[in-house]
Amino acid sequence: MNLHVKTLSLMTWRSRFLEESFWSLEETAALAKQLPLKSPSEITVSSGGMLVQKLNTNDLQSERTPFDGTMVYAQNKRQQVVLTERWAQGHPAIHFSSMHPGWADTPGVRQAMPGFHARFGDRLRSEAQGADTMLWLALSSAAAAQPSGRFFQDRKPVSTHLPLATASSSPAEEEKLIEILEQLAQTFK
Repeated sequence: MNLHVKTLSLMTWRSRFLEESFWSLEETAALAKQLPLKSPSEITVSSGGMLVQKLNTNDLQSERTPFDGTMVYAQNKRQQVVLTERWAQGHPAIHFSSMHPGWADTPGVRQAMPGFHARFGDRLRSEAQGADTMLWLALSSAAAAQPSGRFFQDRKPVSTHLPLATASSSPAEEEKLIEILEQLAQTFK
């Protein structure tokens, strides 16, 4: 999917939102129903772009603001991190983590942000370096010992917001996201 093209699904929902946020909610609900599994866990791969994005539930479909694919992607990744934190609270039998792989030299980065790639390409991580924390979260007993719902980079829990960034959301804003996603889920039942 091209990050910079506003794509609609059959139901007119933006494809990126469906892929990144809504289906995450549905997959997690399905996982929770499969219990008891031995040490179930879910890892959400986020993006550094979400670190400066405030949760915005007022325009999930970019209908009131000009479409900017990079910002929509970052907003969807912010939604995933919020959802991961909420799922950890609501499903204590499942260990939830989200993580940022660091800026890695991947086909997605090259295609979505060619200017960024041209400028910083020699400083980007390899795909293997980007995958390190994800694999550590999936396989390490040390990772499983961490509190559920944490956000990781380089095998360490880190803040979900950059210092001095105004990207924090209120519990009411987070609850509104959950309500919107649950209402959307009803249309598929």
